[in-house]
Amino acid sequence: MSRRFPRALVFLLALASACGGEPVKLAAKAEKLEVKPPPPAPTTVHLAIEGSSGKLGFDMEAPIEKIRGKVPASALSGEVWLDPTDLAKSRGLVHVDLRDLELFQRTAPEEGKEFGEEVKNDTQNEHARQWLEISPDTPADELAKNSVVEFALTRISDASATDLSKVTGPERKVTFTASGDFLLHQRKAEKSVKLEATFRYDGDALREVHVRSVEPLVIGLDEYDVRPRTGFSKLAAKTLEQLAPKVAKEAAVSLEFTARPDGKPAIPEAAAPANSGPPAAPSPAPATPSAPAAEPAPAAAAK
Repeated sequence: MSRRFPRALVFLLALASACGGEPVKLAAKAEKLEVKPPPPAPTTVHLAIEGSSGKLGFDMEAPIEKIRGKVPASALSGEVWLDPTDLAKSRGLVHVDLRDLELFQRTAPEEGKEFGEEVKNDTQNEHARQWLEISPDTPADELAKNSVVEFALTRISDASATDLSKVTGPERKVTFTASGDFLLHQRKAEKSVKLEATFRYDGDALREVHVRSVEPLVIGLDEYDVRPRTGFSKLAAKTLEQLAPKVAKEAAVSLEFTARPDGKPAIPEAAAPANSGPPAAPSPAPATPSAPAAEPAPAAAAK
């Protein structure tokens, strides 16, 4: 009698083969990120990321194809809680909208040959939207969620300086490693990235903070379930592994933005002490003897 492999075993072998020998570990599901402000401190400042000069882009490099992606400055927003006397306490949330994403492509005829001029390929942009599930056929509620990219700053380490009051001059540069969750395609995973922050002062008053990537943040497409698709929720016949070496399997993300104090309280109302509401109405004064009440005025005579 011939022996038959169990179906489950056949499936696992096929999956392992398609994924290069190891199953892909997907990042955890999530729709958005939240950041808790740092502990209340009199030196904490709340800043808003302004959307007129920020940059977010990524590079995907393969032996015969180089892709550069970018979004407009208006796609960036977010907030930062900053304690200039202890930068390690800082927290922040950067929000990016992918709906106006643009891709530019350079190709080579074969590996080792010179790359051609960079062009914007409409088909390439269409494919990118299908992979990210932000194509025109995506349901509105899923489009809104898949368009969100976020980075939640929850930890700072290896800072070149932690107390800005001990650094002099109108521009004070600090490099550090920022760690926290990175959200893409409704999946999140903890990542770390090296950043440089330039703190600009007018005298002793913080005017703005300019942040830029020192090294790109490398994101694996498989980890975030960004893979070849032909439309919303329709996987393509060829996997990402099968498209290599033409298509890169990672994206190197770079970020740049400016944040300025916006005058908002550094401590949200929900975190304020319970007795911080409006003062209670004063208690009525103790009763004192009063003069006898006057006689009521006679009613007007009836006509």
